Formats: sequence, C-alpha cells, structure tokens
Amino acid sequence: MEWFTDDGYYWARLVFQRGLAALYCVAFLAAANQFRVLIGERGITPVPRFTAQVPFKAAPSLFQLRYSDRLFAAVAWTGAALAAAVVLGAADAVPLWAAMVIWLVLWALYMSIVNVGQTWYGFGWESLLLETGFLAVFLGNDETAPPILILFLLRWLLFRVEFGAGLIKMRGDRCWRDLTCLYYHHETQPMPGPLSWFFHHLPKPLHKVETAANHVAQLGLPVLLFLPQPVATAAALAIAVTQLWLVISGNFSWLNWITILLALSAVQLPLPDRDLPDAPLWFTTLVCAATALVLVLSYRPARNLLSRQQKMNASFNSLHLVNTYGAFGSITRVRQEIVIEGTDEPVLTPSTRWQEYEFKGKPGDPHRLPRQYAPYHLRLDWLMWFAAMSPSYAVRWFPSLIAKLLDNDRHLTKLLRHNPFATGPPPTYIRARLYHYTYSDWQELRATGNWWHRELVGEYLPPVRQSDLVSG
Repeated sequence: MEWFTDDGYYWARLVFQRGLAALYCVAFLAAANQFRVLIGERGITPVPRFTAQVPFKAAPSLFQLRYSDRLFAAVAWTGAALAAAVVLGAADAVPLWAAMVIWLVLWALYMSIVNVGQTWYGFGWESLLLETGFLAVFLGNDETAPPILILFLLRWLLFRVEFGAGLIKMRGDRCWRDLTCLYYHHETQPMPGPLSWFFHHLPKPLHKVETAANHVAQLGLPVLLFLPQPVATAAALAIAVTQLWLVISGNFSWLNWITILLALSAVQLPLPDRDLPDAPLWFTTLVCAATALVLVLSYRPARNLLSRQQKMNASFNSLHLVNTYGAFGSITRVRQEIVIEGTDEPVLTPSTRWQEYEFKGKPGDPHRLPRQYAPYHLRLDWLMWFAAMSPSYAVRWFPSLIAKLLDNDRHLTKLLRHNPFATGPPPTYIRARLYHYTYSDWQELRATGNWWHRELVGEYLPPVRQSDLVSG
C-alpha cells in the first residue's frame, strides 16, 4: 500500500519514538518521586478525596477503581521501566501488535495519573504528552513504514501547538504586538534557568528581534508544514531551532522537547539500506479509524483557534485526545516570590530567629543561580509561582503545605533544596512573606555575587502553629 506509508520518514519515526519514550520516562519518574506528598493517601490534595467527588466518566483512571500509594508507585515505576525499554528499542524488537500494546499501556498509565493529578497536573504539556502518546500507538515499528495519515496528524498537532500559542499572544497582551514582552519575560517566567539572567540583560533591540522571530516561528512556519517537501522539512527544522532557544532560556518541563520531537517527525530523509514490508490490513484499518476519530474530535479545537475567546491549554474530552494549546497570552511585569520561614522558638518576640526553606527550582536565596531542571517537572515549585501572583491560586493546598512543614514531613522535605530543621525538632511556627524579585545588574553581581535583588512586599501568611491550622 504505497499510498498508505512513506519510507522517507523512517529516521523521523525512529527519533520521534525514542525521544517520546524518554519523555514518558521522565514524566513517570517525576510522578513516582513527588506523588506521596502532593496527591497520595496523606497528601496535600489526596486522590481518594478527589475520586470520591469526581465520577469515572469525567476523569477515567485506574485509580477510580482503587487507590493506594503502593498501587500508584507501581503504576509510576512500571511506566518508567516500560518507557526506558522503548528507548532501548523494545518496541522495534517485538511484533507490530505488541509494539502498539506497549504504546497504548504507556498512554493509559499516564492518563490514569493525569486524570487524578488535580491542580498539580493542570499544565498544557500533560495533555500534549497524552495526545502525542496516543498518536504514537498508530505510528508502527520496524515491521512497516510510517503511515502517512499519522504523520499528517502529528503535523496537525504541531500546528495547533505553535499556531495556537502565536494567536493567543497576538490576541492577548499588548506587549506582544509592540514587541516589548521580552523586556520582562526572562525575569518573570515561572522558573528561570541558569542562562535566563544573561538573556534578560541582552540589549532591548535584540529583545524585539526575539519577539518578532517568535511571531514568525509560531504564526508563519506552522503553515509551511503542510507544503510539499523539502519546504516542510525546512519549516520543521526551523521550529526545532526556535524551541531550542526556549530550552536554554528557561525551564518549561517537557513542553519544548516534545514540540521539537513533533517537528522532527516532519523531517524527510533518505531511507536506510533496507526494505520495509507493506502494512497489514488490520493495521491499516486501525490507523484509518484513529485518523477519523482525531479529525472528528478536531472540530472544537479548530473552532477555538478561530475564536476571539480562544482558550489556552484546554481539553475537550476526558481522554485528552485532541486539545488546544497556548502559553503566555499575558506577561507578568513584576516577579513576586513567596519565601517560607520557620522557627523552633516556643514564643515569638521581635528578636525571633527565622530560617528560610529553599526550593529546588524557584528563586529564593539571591546568591543562588537558577538550575536547569527541564524536562523534569518540579510541580510544587511551579504552583508556588502561581500562589505568589494571588492567594486564590493556593487556597486549596497552601494550608496543607504549611501543616506538613510544621510536621517536618519527610516526603515534603525531599522536594525541597534545603530544610533548616532537617537535623532537629520540627518548627514551632511557620510564616510566609512576599518579596519583589528583580535580577541584579552586572555591577551588583560583581560586587555582591547576587543574581537577584529582593525587597519585602509584605506578609503572605502570618506566623502559625499546628494548633492554629487544626482549629482553623
């Protein structure tokens, strides 16, 4: 069936599938390492409480049938091991039907996690991984050439990711239209990377060039993906380069990496010296059925792209099969950070010594250069960025976070970079203060070693004891 497959995308499929499996592995590892304190049986927002209120139809998941921390850990570690096996070539070493089962299991396991993850999993790249993972089920393995229909759907997905992000910017914050958003973005983005300080201090004319190039990459290049080769390949490679620019300038979990993989799936290269057999009829039938399903489900996301009330990062079905994407429709001009402090003194006085907790990713100590964590996702650090913008973002989970700090919860403190009470008794009081953070300039960096300059804005949470939270 020459019309159905294209040998020229053999290498594209190979890189795409191995890369996607690596991202699945990272996602499962992040879930395994963080779930107990975030959504575990005794977590900040426990899964059993969620499943008792939300029906299976609204959030299909294995954990709707039964939940335990042991079962969750088994699911997460099984997913990580299976994904690692695919990275090493397991899906190409088994029959075609078995490879499809492997990809389907990865998708089902991760969907089970996302659908009970609540606000901790409310990010666009969760749905993006699931939608991409669903399409990977039908991409085949070494037993057949890549099916053209699925390659087209991968481009359609990439188009929605990029074009949707471009439209939300042009419809949103004025600074995208006057090319000034990057005056602020590198400093105020959710989790800066080690090079973000340097990007922020680029000359303002270069920031305008960055912004204009972003518009070209997100509103122009995606259209070219549907033109004949080699135009589509050139557009895809250009998109990949722009995504690498974002990778080195910030920490956006696996958003940029999965976009790069989607772009590489459109790159056509000469076939290796081998013959790939024709696709069997049963596989062709399944691919056609999956394509029809995706096209039907694409109606609402496509309509959303054309809407003046465009939504960002929304799923229109509980299986996350075809979604809408977008990022940074508005840009924060001022960076505020919550600094949590504790003391072990039994009575508070004006001279009480408060000690700071340090998070792994989010800014805290002004002397500390931000680290590179992406594609790994530090969920608590990201939610702290939202909480700093407004307490309303954190009203459902922040009190429980404080209660666990007062208990010196070992699962929580593992998610922190520094716990000042690691070797002694737990704190008697916890407080949270809001600071205004700005990058230091070259002169201040040389004189003090500070990457950040911070000024106290005010109190975010007054000093509380465990009894205050219980009584409240």
